[in-house]
Amino acid sequence: MNSGQPVIVGIDGSPAARTALRWAARYAAERRAQLIIVTCIGGPAVHGSRVTSVPNDSEPMRDAARKLLAQAEFDVAALHRSDAGETRTVLSSSPAAATLVDLSKDAGMVVVGSRGLGALGRGLLGSISSAVTQHAHCPVAVIHEAAAGRSIDDGPVVVGVDGTPNSERAIEVAFDEAAMRGAELVAVHAWVDTSDFDMPVADWSAAMQLEEANLAESLAGWQEQYPDVRVRRTVVKDRPVRNLLEQSEGAQLVVVGSHGRGGFAGMLLGSTSQALLHSVECPLIIARTPA
Repeated sequence: MNSGQPVIVGIDGSPAARTALRWAARYAAERRAQLIIVTCIGGPAVHGSRVTSVPNDSEPMRDAARKLLAQAEFDVAALHRSDAGETRTVLSSSPAAATLVDLSKDAGMVVVGSRGLGALGRGLLGSISSAVTQHAHCPVAVIHEAAAGRSIDDGPVVVGVDGTPNSERAIEVAFDEAAMRGAELVAVHAWVDTSDFDMPVADWSAAMQLEEANLAESLAGWQEQYPDVRVRRTVVKDRPVRNLLEQSEGAQLVVVGSHGRGGFAGMLLGSTSQALLHSVECPLIIARTPA
């Protein structure tokens, strides 16, 4: 992310949101970035990718939201007493997805939990995280509640590479994250979407060599920019989701594009990123390519 851009985190009082807050606070502190903590009292009604508002602007609801934000600020200050940057809070009466997408226009990262229904009795996470990852103007980090038991310093950064222009943003984000963390980067290229693929051995060998060359070419320019990042390339003739899930088991972070082979800017999440959204237990960054 660019220097000076804030980190946005959405909270609703759920365990997943608390895990997302901790992750976002450390992420912002390491980059000396402003942290903006957001909660919403306009309940979302989700219809596919469309989110509408169910107003609930009562004083008890606003009071509960203020307390939630105050507690979040206290928790961030306690976690990062010496290195925390500026923190501010936003209480919105608009739908959560719309609020986070709007704030993402000037942000370096938006952080949400993978699912949750917390103290405000509003579903900020889950279906809302899907909507945010579809429409945000910057990368979105989705934090599974299981990430609370992981060390952020463990394992490599894994990036999915499909050979399309959409991969470029994911590769850029992944190299930057690996450099910041001093981590190995594992680049995974699964070049067919099914295991049911029949090809003569000679053709298979030639195709595999071509795909390995394509992956190396996709990474070459970024390796020159980040010479200190150790890169391990993995090419498989198999489903990308299954292989990325396997790699994620020992990873500290997985990075994918928002849509893949054959996709176009502004479309809904691709099948790979959508499948990973609620199944990867380590933090997942969906690297949105601006429309």
